[in-house]
Formats: sequence, C-alpha cells, structure tokens
Amino acid sequence: MKLNLNIQPLHTWIKTGKEPLVIAGPCSAETEDQLVATAHLLAQTGKVSALRAGIWKPRTRPGEFEGIGSIGLEWLKRAKAETGLPTAIEVATGKHVEEALKAGVDILWVGARSTVNPFTVQEIADALRGVDIPVMVKNPVNPDLSLWVGALERINNAGITKLAAIHRGFSSYEKSAFRNEPMWDIAIALKTLAPELPIINDPSHISGNRDLIGYISQKALDLDMQGLMIESHIDPSVAWTDAKQQVTPAALADIIDHLALRKPEIRNAEVNDKLAELRNQIDKIDDLVIQKIAERMQIADKIGQYKKDNNITILQVGRWDEILQKRTNYAKALKLGDEFTEKLLELLHAESIGRQTAIMNTSEAGQAAEKLTHA
Repeated sequence: MKLNLNIQPLHTWIKTGKEPLVIAGPCSAETEDQLVATAHLLAQTGKVSALRAGIWKPRTRPGEFEGIGSIGLEWLKRAKAETGLPTAIEVATGKHVEEALKAGVDILWVGARSTVNPFTVQEIADALRGVDIPVMVKNPVNPDLSLWVGALERINNAGITKLAAIHRGFSSYEKSAFRNEPMWDIAIALKTLAPELPIINDPSHISGNRDLIGYISQKALDLDMQGLMIESHIDPSVAWTDAKQQVTPAALADIIDHLALRKPEIRNAEVNDKLAELRNQIDKIDDLVIQKIAERMQIADKIGQYKKDNNITILQVGRWDEILQKRTNYAKALKLGDEFTEKLLELLHAESIGRQTAIMNTSEAGQAAEKLTHA
C-alpha cells in the first residue's frame, strides 16, 4: 500500500545546489554573535543550503537549557540578511508556528518528541492551515512507523505540500555506539510507502558523536536519502547543548567533501543489463527460499499434530537452543552475520510456534470440517 500524499518535489522549494542537500547550524542558538558567526562560516563553505538553529529546546528535565526563545528569531533574521541562507527551526506548539511565521522563518520542522503525540502534531497542523511553507517531520522517539506516517499525513492534510521527513534514529534500551539507533529498515519502509517523499538524514542525533557523522551520512546517501541535517557550531567545545555531536563549519565541509555520491539509476545499457542479470538470479533464489520455507512450515504442522496426538508441549527450549547454536555456527561459516541469522531463526521459530498453537487449539470436529471443506 502506498501513502496518498500531495507533495511538491524537493528541488521546487529549496535550492539544493551541489549534492547532497545540507541543512546545518548550531543545535541551539545561544547568543546573537555565536549564531551569526556560525552562519557566515557555513555560508562560506558553499555547501550549505539552509541554516538550522534550535530556538525552543524540549529538554528531558526541568532546569536544563530550554532554548533562548523568541529573541532568537531576530538573530535568525540577521543571519539570513547577512548570508542569504534560508532559516529552519523546530516548532512544538501552535504559538511557535505563529511566531516563526511572523518572523519570516523559511522552513519549519516537527521534532521527534512532538511527532510521538498526535494531539501536538494536530495543533501544529491547525496552525499551519492555509500557509505555504516547507515543513519537515522527524521520526518519533520510539520506533513506530505509524506515528511517523500519521504526523506526515496530518501536516499534509492541513495543505502543506512542501513536505519532507527527517530520519534521526530511534530510542532504544540497548546501548550501542549510537545515541539513537538508526533502524534503517523503518526509514526504508517509509520510503517504500511514499517513494516521492524526500527523506533527510540527521546523522548528528543518530550518532551523538561527531566522529561517526561521516559514516552515518554516507550510509544515508547510499540508501538514496535526499539530504543531511548536521549540527554545526563555531566552537563545539563550549556549546550549551549536545556539544559532542556538533562539528565546526570547516569540519562539516571536510565531511561533505569525502562523501561518495551515487545515483539510484544510471543511463548505461551495459551496467543496467548486468544489474538485470544479477537481479534475475536473486529473484530465482528468493522464489526457492520461499518455497523451502513453505515446505518447512508443512513439516512444522505435522510436528504440531504429532505433539497434540501425544500430549507433548509445543515449546521445547532444549530443541530451540540446539537449533539456534547449530544454525548460527553454520551461518557464520557461510559468512552470514550473527544478528541477521538470529532474527531469521526467531521469525521462523515464531511462525512455527504460531502454527502449532493453532493446531493444538483446533478441535477434532473443527479439523474434520476443515478436511471436508478442502476435499
């Protein structure tokens, strides 16, 4: 199923210049001098299409710096006047939208903490009704594609056609090298639902560490995302918020210079013919994989019936541990990743358990009726 979004192409509402599109600026507007000086340095790189800055900052705990507030909008006006860079800020209430529009802000975005709440998104959407301004929607804090889709639909239903999504990663209890887990599969799922929707990647919030920004940026571009939102500060070491994930304008330029830009398609008959040949091989293998999975499930059904007939429990932990160990070792020998193998086995096991549970709960009369139906 595809999303029915009425949106304009990215290039019609923002000058992308040289690829990739880059939106950059400090996590927080701290002082007028800090913001304007950073804007000048970013503009001088020739690689930035818009200036971002946090004016209102939703913080986890009270007492933390929650943004400079409305006065920062005046600083953004000055930065735009002196550099020519369009400005972008996060809005979290209808009042924020009104103040931003009055101040002439060029692009708005809905933050991850707002996307998670449909009431908040609807308030923002209502404030945007009848306004022609680009709006970007960050993924919700928690990994929920429906919430992300719902927020995009609410903004679009308000008449906003200059629309984009921002992939900034998701909160997870599991600690890793990232501040927020990328969970690329969710972003890919959104792209599949709405191929025409631009997706901007936020490597700063995903990594939480400036050393990983280049790696995340390249991964995002390789997945055909249309741009990057990167936090940049004139002196990250003294930044009031998120110091570890901000880079200087010079470092930002260096990151962009080292990115490899690839195309989703290429007009080269020889290359396309080779890709078609390889994809045909994958299609045949996929067909065989699905066929073998179906055969496996038929055997699982027989096992389920045998367990029922002999009053044996469905779940046998020892057998599952044995499968996990043997198959993981075999997969590793074939150079398949442990995480992929475990997920695949868990999916197969869950499906088998589900089918066997259904068999266990089917009465004899029901089974007889089902046989007659299929006779």
